[in-house]
Amino acid sequence: MATQYGISGTTAKGIASSVERGVSEGALGPGAALPPVRRLADELGVSPGTVATAYKELRRRGIVVTRGRGGTVVAAAPAVASRRPTRVPDGLRDLAGGHPDPALLPRLVPPSHLSPGARSHRSTPRLGRLEDAVRDWLRRDGVPTEYVTFAHGALDLIGRLLSVELRPGDAVAMEDPGYHHLLDLVTALGLRTVPVAVDDEGVRPDALRGALRAGVRAVVCSPRAQNPYGGCFSVERRDALVEVLREEPEVLVVENDHASAVADAPLHTLTAGGLTRWVHVRTVSKFLGTDLRWAAAACDPTTLARHDGRLLLTSGWVSHLLQETVYGLLADDGTRALVTRARETYALRRGALLQELEKHGLEGHATSGMNVWVPVRDESAVVNGLRSYGWWVAAGARFRLVAGPGVRISVAELEPVDAARLASDFAAVLGESEATYGG
Repeated sequence: MATQYGISGTTAKGIASSVERGVSEGALGPGAALPPVRRLADELGVSPGTVATAYKELRRRGIVVTRGRGGTVVAAAPAVASRRPTRVPDGLRDLAGGHPDPALLPRLVPPSHLSPGARSHRSTPRLGRLEDAVRDWLRRDGVPTEYVTFAHGALDLIGRLLSVELRPGDAVAMEDPGYHHLLDLVTALGLRTVPVAVDDEGVRPDALRGALRAGVRAVVCSPRAQNPYGGCFSVERRDALVEVLREEPEVLVVENDHASAVADAPLHTLTAGGLTRWVHVRTVSKFLGTDLRWAAAACDPTTLARHDGRLLLTSGWVSHLLQETVYGLLADDGTRALVTRARETYALRRGALLQELEKHGLEGHATSGMNVWVPVRDESAVVNGLRSYGWWVAAGARFRLVAGPGVRISVAELEPVDAARLASDFAAVLGESEATYGG
């Protein structure tokens, strides 16, 4: 790929800008190899040190990564390019998006009154009644609530914290397989990901200990509805993880409870274990509406100060109109009843697919949440095979670091009768070429 795009420049800044331009315009795609330092230096008539400085700057900004003997390549999700989901082909049933069922979301009605005048909310960034509601909500699940804050969604909060707490090149322990947007975010911040294996109970303690020994400065994990594997912490797993984390008290632990009210699993939170540095994050997009870009977080006082200090210098606060809308929904009896219905419905649909897969001898993983992870030998072959039957599922590659291959199936809109047909079609795809496909 690099030979098709002519990198130019006579200074480190110029060379870096040329590569960045090639990435942003699509001429250098994810995984494209850049020329070795000495070769590019000879081609441009500059010193190897100039090229090395340019590559270092590109790595710092998350545009490229270095793979040892594999050389320097464009990052899988470079910070100057946006990786959007693949468009669902016409005529296919979309089970790849991971979105909630629209029929199980409340009707969004903005508050009837607007904030009076053009005034700053920096002095009072959080609505008192919503803050009280958040404390009650989190406290019921055992999360300490002395310090709480808001953000524009989980990714916004996690990205802000990692950028404040860490420096480019620092390592972050990430679930493997894990949420692809989080994996992309860490790379875009110029941080290194250290894979931590998961199972049906979430993060594995042995894998976490290995990551801590490798020098990670932060850990990002999900206590339930883990995406894409569907695991959730048991009491025993939570306690084992807390014991491991206490060995490195200065490591920031980020607990992302993204599905919360519709996870259909109790919360066994790491934050109840007396950790030094921690934050528990909750969003409402899975059960109140995907357009409500709001998150609540409880954390230790140091984390609160660092997050809110950076928030103050950027957006300043989360829109009070958004906060009013969230509060109105959380306080509404009809919405609470709908959320209960959604949680029960997603559990039914998830269980139906797992049961149907088992009937055909297929292994599926999902003890909570809206997704089912099915291990396979060849992701592309399975995705394309199911496409021929009218299904569109997500290949596991974008969720994985070193974990084995699989596909993610979103069950939010998959009725039990459709689950039976999908499982049958899945088995048929595997049977069409058993030597190539795996179940």
